[in-house]
Amino acid sequence: MTDRLILRRPDDWHVHFRDGAMLRAVLPFTARQFGRAIVMPNLRPPVVTSADAVAYRERILAALPSGLSFTPLMTAYLTDTTDAADIVAGHRDGVLTAVKLYPAHATTNSAHGVTDLGKVAGVLDAMAEAGMPLLIHGEVTDAEVDVFDREAVFLDRVLAPLLERHPGLKVVLEHATTKEAVDFVRAHAATGRVGATITAHHLLINRTHLFQGGIRPHLYCLPIAKREHHRQALLEAATSGEGPFFLGTDTAPHTVASKECACGCAGIFTAPTALELYAEAFEAMGRLDALEAFASLNGPRFYGLPVADDVVALERRTEVVPDVVLLPEGDGVLPFRSGEPLGWCFAGAA
Repeated sequence: MTDRLILRRPDDWHVHFRDGAMLRAVLPFTARQFGRAIVMPNLRPPVVTSADAVAYRERILAALPSGLSFTPLMTAYLTDTTDAADIVAGHRDGVLTAVKLYPAHATTNSAHGVTDLGKVAGVLDAMAEAGMPLLIHGEVTDAEVDVFDREAVFLDRVLAPLLERHPGLKVVLEHATTKEAVDFVRAHAATGRVGATITAHHLLINRTHLFQGGIRPHLYCLPIAKREHHRQALLEAATSGEGPFFLGTDTAPHTVASKECACGCAGIFTAPTALELYAEAFEAMGRLDALEAFASLNGPRFYGLPVADDVVALERRTEVVPDVVLLPEGDGVLPFRSGEPLGWCFAGAA
């Protein structure tokens, strides 16, 4: 039995830091484990220009605790009026790593999202020419489509035609949750154009967990957790070692008050024990040997970035997930599995 894992320092290819006091509270958890992270732009107001991204990156770096080496990789929020020239210039100048597509009203702070892909065709063509990835929240928002079917419908109705219309565009299907998503990514693997991030929580819960003993608001996220056979498909894909699948926590902090209310926010906060949670999922599949590929190698290769030189360690010993992360105003954020023991512990640089 392996009691210590050594990995190239991993990266998180999907993070929500928010801003202000929340940013200062949650950033250290991600920066402690990961060398880089793709930072989501759905603030209020959103990060829509290169200048917005520069300003947000400065706030992140100012909030970074001393002694931690961490690089935020910035993204821009795609809107119906996005300036293609600004986006491409931001990518050329090293300000922007990618652009994020939120279908309007698909998830938290997505009201400014794209209403018609035809309106951004010029932006997508310019991104393809520049080699700039498009990161997609892959759900349709039609009221008649069941919330558990929105990802599968998106693949057929939106993503497949999008790839055909923009043959040079690289796409990441963020936080994949279905077997259909796994099959779609594999069907396009040979092109090198399509990747997918998979969260720790979607590897560990299915939709039944949301209702065990009552409604569990802290397990509510979008895309919502699906049936068990979808979770098994995600586990198989993540632990396969295949290049198109890589780590993206989609850690999404909300205050306890905003989760435990009549209309709770979508998002699960996994940052405090992200790597430990992935290790648990991989061990359950008997594939701890595949964790480094998923966490540390596949993502950089898809993005065309260097793999980390330094390494970190995970040790087999009990760690209790923090009960609550307090904010200065008195409220707090409840981590996934708060107060519960985990069998792996992050041991830092090795």
